[in-house]
Amino acid sequence: MGHDAHAPYQVVAADIRRRLEAGEWSAGAKLPSRAQLARDYGVGTNVLQKAQERLIAEGLLEGRAGSGTYAAQPRERRRMIRSRHRERRGTSPFRADMSDLGRAASWEANSQARTPAPEGIGHRLGINPGDACVRTDYEFLADGHPVQLATSWEPMSITADTPILLPEMGPLAGQGVVERMRSIGIHIKSALEIPRPGRATPEQANLLGINTGDQVMLIERTYYDDSGRPVETADIVVPADRWEIAYEFSVEAP
Repeated sequence: MGHDAHAPYQVVAADIRRRLEAGEWSAGAKLPSRAQLARDYGVGTNVLQKAQERLIAEGLLEGRAGSGTYAAQPRERRRMIRSRHRERRGTSPFRADMSDLGRAASWEANSQARTPAPEGIGHRLGINPGDACVRTDYEFLADGHPVQLATSWEPMSITADTPILLPEMGPLAGQGVVERMRSIGIHIKSALEIPRPGRATPEQANLLGINTGDQVMLIERTYYDDSGRPVETADIVVPADRWEIAYEFSVEAP
């Protein structure tokens, strides 16, 4: 037996959708409380919640923890270009990328030294599982809004006893991996990025302001020095409904 097309939550969702399309609530406007709307529609709050969740999944509403439910702002999908040139600008690649788009870049970071490398990270870095690394978790923001997440791993065998041990502290804080490694005589020659589609975990969704299960782009990135040694690897998470990833390549003349 198929799903009932006239289930109570679907009826409520259809009417709220109609009211949104009619402009009863403009973009960014706060809707009445869930309890109030449930009374207006003569349904339980669980039915109203399910209706709102459906509209959030459609991108028509957005929930804000501790604040309520709002008519969603139109989502603008921007292009994030990744190329070798982004590493040659003498500053953080993310800051330069956002500057190109006219946005102010910032980020929050938390580093933990002496973190044992998980097996997969050890393989990517060419070290043994359990070897000491510095793990740094990032939340990147543009104009104060979350843009992407990243978890970076650097072997302490490379950075221990140097001023760049902690990526966001010291004289080159915030300068990016390429500039930091150059300061200790390590020249990054190449980077390998492997993009994969994925779905946001509850933790990722909470940090990015999206819904659990929303589509994201997962990018596995590893930097290599001029001897081919991996010196840093990171897992990057980008919400797919807000950003498209474009790769730019140089074409050498014959």
